[in-house]
Amino acid sequence: MFGATKAYGGFSVDDVDAARKFYGETLGLRVSEQNGILTLHIAGDNDVLVYPKPDHTPATFTILNFPVDDIEAAVEELGRRGVEFQRYEQLPADEKGIFRGGGPLIAWFTDPAGNVLSVLQEPS
Repeated sequence: MFGATKAYGGFSVDDVDAARKFYGETLGLRVSEQNGILTLHIAGDNDVLVYPKPDHTPATFTILNFPVDDIEAAVEELGRRGVEFQRYEQLPADEKGIFRGGGPLIAWFTDPAGNVLSVLQEPS
């Protein structure tokens, strides 16, 4: 039924202006806005809607994963841009915040609304 239909995801934030700045300036994504709703234009013609929600509760899971060729370089650059990496007791990370315990190398961080994002490097 939906095999040929373009689909897109979305998530809420509590401050659209802060989200626009974070996704556009900090992460460097192309961002557009219409009627108070942001669209993140992600590589591969994938759009993600970001909408305001006054009683927003951050997602407790990763809502966006950004694959990178070099996680070390990505973590360093994001750190220079003010991004702080999350640490989870059950997933011990190294001093840079990178989890190396199996599967892809991954480092989690949050947007200003507290939603969880990641950069990850697939095994080669």
